[in-house]
Amino acid sequence: MNNFRKPILDVLRGQTPEHIPVWLMRQAGRYLPEYREIRAKSKNFLNMCLDSDLATKITLQPIRRFDMDAAILFADILLVPMALGVPLEFCEGEGPVLKKLEDEKSIDALFYESEKVSAVFETVRRVASSLPKKTALIGFCGAPWTVACYMVDGKGKTNFTRTQTWVKEKPELLQKLITRLLDASEMYLGAQIEAGAEVLQIFDSWAGLLSGTAFARFVIEPTQELVARMKKKYPQVPIIGFPREAREGYVPYVRQTGVDALSLDSSVELNFAKRELQSVKPLQGNLDPALLVQGGSEMIKTMENILSTLGPLHIANLGHGVVPETPPEHVTELVRFIQNFRI
Repeated sequence: MNNFRKPILDVLRGQTPEHIPVWLMRQAGRYLPEYREIRAKSKNFLNMCLDSDLATKITLQPIRRFDMDAAILFADILLVPMALGVPLEFCEGEGPVLKKLEDEKSIDALFYESEKVSAVFETVRRVASSLPKKTALIGFCGAPWTVACYMVDGKGKTNFTRTQTWVKEKPELLQKLITRLLDASEMYLGAQIEAGAEVLQIFDSWAGLLSGTAFARFVIEPTQELVARMKKKYPQVPIIGFPREAREGYVPYVRQTGVDALSLDSSVELNFAKRELQSVKPLQGNLDPALLVQGGSEMIKTMENILSTLGPLHIANLGHGVVPETPPEHVTELVRFIQNFRI
């Protein structure tokens, strides 16, 4: 890691950056014509993730077009189950489809093989050597709870009712799966850091499905353990946590997991965020992706309010990923506004 000042790393270390950094979840995706061009020639989404040439080009697309302050690896949270031996497909119009876990025997059979995802680490190496000096590289994984949801239910377009049944009726079996995912995620993230990732993000997209003691057991505790393991080996690498739609769970999450920053969905009220969350750790996110689709004065006015309220210890981002219908020129407008904004 060089000594060049990177705004996102300044924020994550609690220092005032030269400008408020900005990157967007799902910033490399279907809203970009250059992405669609690659996608049209590719066999499928999974093939794109596991082709280092393609994944490198895609990861760099939004950096070259918008000059973001961070690149996030082009991959998918479900590559970890694939590396554990679970058959995975991405079907058009249906999303991810996995062979769902049935019982303890199917969990016992899970075995992490790094070679199955070695292309991901090669992509990280290539991107790291290609980025501008001020641009940080973010690696990521799905949180154990969120990845378990897909593995138990077998697909994504569901309310994960089968997983929620396991929470109530088979908690020890679910705990066993969470532990397997914890071990695999540790190895997967470690390899990304060794290849050049400077920041990690843990996506707990389905954290909002749980509350109370179940939230503590299956969201907070595994995240806390994963963060502790990464910090022990790589204390210099900051970690952002994103427990989407966690509602009242945001407070215990930011206080107990050990993450260096907390990413917020669009439902989190700003004054609450400043008072209860930013008093603990730097924040990220909160802009509604629908406003990015809309663009114009409403988008800028809302972003200005976020930046003014949360100040410099904040990474500008969305409350969820960029949606496919987003006009690229709206992203240009937003990024320029943020990078020129002064508190």
